[in-house]
Amino acid sequence: MSSSEFPLSRALLHPSAVFIARLSGPVLGEARWLSARRLCAYSAIMIAASVAMILFAMSGHGLEDPSGRPIGTDFVSFWTVSSALLEGRQALVYIPQALYALEKTLAGGKDIPFYAWQYPPIALLLVYPLALLPYLYALALWLGAGIAGYLSLLWRILPRRETLKAGLAFPAVLLTVLHGQNAFLTASLLGWGLLFLRRRPAFAGVLFGVLAFKPQLGVLLPVALLAGKHWRAFGAAAATVAGLAAASAILFGPAIWREFLAGAPFAGAILDDGLVPYYKMQSVFAAVRLEGGPLFLAYSVQALVALAVAAFLIRAWRLRADPDLQNAALLAAIPLATPFCLDYDLMVIAPAILWLAKKGLEGRALPFERTALAAAAMAPLFSPALGASTGVLLAPVVMAALFAVIMRRLFLEARA
Repeated sequence: MSSSEFPLSRALLHPSAVFIARLSGPVLGEARWLSARRLCAYSAIMIAASVAMILFAMSGHGLEDPSGRPIGTDFVSFWTVSSALLEGRQALVYIPQALYALEKTLAGGKDIPFYAWQYPPIALLLVYPLALLPYLYALALWLGAGIAGYLSLLWRILPRRETLKAGLAFPAVLLTVLHGQNAFLTASLLGWGLLFLRRRPAFAGVLFGVLAFKPQLGVLLPVALLAGKHWRAFGAAAATVAGLAAASAILFGPAIWREFLAGAPFAGAILDDGLVPYYKMQSVFAAVRLEGGPLFLAYSVQALVALAVAAFLIRAWRLRADPDLQNAALLAAIPLATPFCLDYDLMVIAPAILWLAKKGLEGRALPFERTALAAAAMAPLFSPALGASTGVLLAPVVMAALFAVIMRRLFLEARA
């Protein structure tokens, strides 16, 4: 095949990449400093620091950490929503003032930050049983099950001891644990779905359908499935979404969907007005807003980037290419395509990093691949801190670099 058959990949295949790699030498182009021994050392340091921070967060009084916030922070809304559902008070879930009153009840009536619930009613099915256990026990079970799914996914991709070390050292793991968030679940649903896609497409579609509880992270899934002609998986995903929506309406009443839609303006205000600090978001939209750009510009740049990424992804998934690289490209594209991507949501790129690293271990890493992998692995740690202190978000640039090196290798191997 000639390179003219891959018009979208010309920029990625340009010889200037090799020239720049030679110019930068072993530091950036080859990243010789990233040896297996150093990777294990870095992982051990990060794991030790993470354990220390988690233990510190648990050293407060009762359900509070030393700073006075609830342990697990965002998990407060998950557990409180579950408690409301079990008590038959689902009408309060999508009323911010009512939900906040319930959250303060959990904290013994103390004033705590408000942890919003803006998930669609499908998500109610996931958190429904959490309040059957006391708060801390439910949090431990929630995180333990999530970590098990996440680590087993990484082991399935590359069964090595170093895989588990690097997986636990990924900074998004610490962020997910401290926030009690669902990023382990989203990464597991996407990763396991992609692993089963070619062998058991219907089951993969079910996993993709469950991801509808967090739809902003699944926005590119239909694009990839349709481009790759994975009709059975697409159909199973659509049926799963419809079934879960119907189940939520039956279990909690049809009005729950009207209440969710009525709360859409508040969800928009969270994004537009920066009710969640923009430095915690790691999207193109947040980067523009953090620099002081107006809403129109932020949404316009975000839309252009999302369309460009989708175009590359369609081309990649239409090829007879390595499925691992197609999977990695999809996961790396997700943070670039959605405006609402928080720091812990970068957990979705962990399998993408591992799939590309596996290719380098099987053969030879291409110029800048190791550097892009290292930068992507550390982005959840440094990007929010840099954004808070300087107003500059690194994550969108790093995600674009990761997506570019994955696409370059995919097109090169497909052309060969």
